[in-house]
Amino acid sequence: MKREIERKYLVRSDDYRRMAVSQHRIRQGYLDFCPDLTVRVRIKDNQAFLTLKTASRDGGLSRDEWEKEISLAEAEALLERMAKGRVVEKIRYIVPWNGRLIEVDEFISPRPGLVLAEIEWDSDEEARGNHDLPSWMGEEVTGDRRYYNSFMARYG
Repeated sequence: MKREIERKYLVRSDDYRRMAVSQHRIRQGYLDFCPDLTVRVRIKDNQAFLTLKTASRDGGLSRDEWEKEISLAEAEALLERMAKGRVVEKIRYIVPWNGRLIEVDEFISPRPGLVLAEIEWDSDEEARGNHDLPSWMGEEVTGDRRYYNSFMARYG
């Protein structure tokens, strides 16, 4: 099991698009909305995954994550028959920055027009450091539940 350490930001312009080296279409749904664990099914392009994540710690900075690749047919069936709430759809842009990759998500549903950027870190200390972020990245929303994909799936 790995530990996910990330910070999340609102995006204030589309300048990231010209910097992106790839993009992916993502559809994901949640099989349960437990307070201590999320169970997600994700289809990314033509790959599918079942993911379990613990509740966030450290003000939303980190959590444990387990992921297993599943068949596309299994994922489609789970989304169609078992997903609760809304299915989240987004386009993810991969943007290189200072030896890291920033993932920028443009939401199609349930919040069209919302754009968020996430940066994963190797340690809490590194994540908490001051970083010279790209100018198109705006307000930090790490730990703000309104910007969790599971919250959007549940409440819109």
